[in-house]
Amino acid sequence: MKASGMFTDQAEMMQRHKALVMGSPREKYLPFLVAGLMLAVALFALFRLEFSFARLGAGIVQLGTFLGLMIPPSPGTQLYALLKALAETVAIAFLGTLLAAVLSFPLGFFAARNTMANGIVRFMTRRFSDTIRGVDTLIWALIWINVVGLGPFAGVLAIMTSDIGAFSKLYSEAIEAVDRKAGEGVVSSGGSKLHAIRFGIVPQVMPVFISQILYYFESNTRSATIIGIVGAGGIGLYLAETIRTYEWDNVAFIILMVLVTVAVIDAISSRLRLAIVGQRTVTS
Repeated sequence: MKASGMFTDQAEMMQRHKALVMGSPREKYLPFLVAGLMLAVALFALFRLEFSFARLGAGIVQLGTFLGLMIPPSPGTQLYALLKALAETVAIAFLGTLLAAVLSFPLGFFAARNTMANGIVRFMTRRFSDTIRGVDTLIWALIWINVVGLGPFAGVLAIMTSDIGAFSKLYSEAIEAVDRKAGEGVVSSGGSKLHAIRFGIVPQVMPVFISQILYYFESNTRSATIIGIVGAGGIGLYLAETIRTYEWDNVAFIILMVLVTVAVIDAISSRLRLAIVGQRTVTS
């Protein structure tokens, strides 16, 4: 009797192990159901978008023709104007990023759980940043152009408004991830909550903040080029005009100018981030 009971227990254990390994029938077929659903949605989207291999092939041929017309890149007679417009684009990106970084600094503390105990203020700040961030920079550019008119000022305001939402979220996440022992030590030494933020949290998050600001400055240089197409200043206006008039050699030169500028900014930002954050050295 004991032997038969032992065999029964072993059989049950084997069945349970097999069930755990194989999973339930629903879990077994779930990946196939998800894959089938994604395939159906993709086919429906291709049908609604009137996808055609013939049109794709003709477009690739046309793209090859345009690329041939872009060689060699040439500024034409507008080299000085293009350099001036490129400098204006960099200035728009820099000022917009800087203003957003400064204005978002208090919002990040209002949205963080460990620095704002009032749930209503925290909730409103988070929803405000989500709303601002949900609108694309190009749309903000169109809004500000109708408010303040054409020109680089509208571009600065567009980048600033868009980045306020992004910086507020990134700042709050960095603040919530800090080591709280430093702030607790300040409070235990007789400091106030503001002292805890100033001496316990700010020194920890500032390298992260600066790194994020430098990255967004690089990204906003490309964004400033795009919003310039709709009239927000910078080199984007020249890019749109040369595309409209089919001056593809000038288009290639402008694109190369933007790419080189972004690469230079990225190299400088990397060195600055390394100098601020520091580099760990392995000691034997």
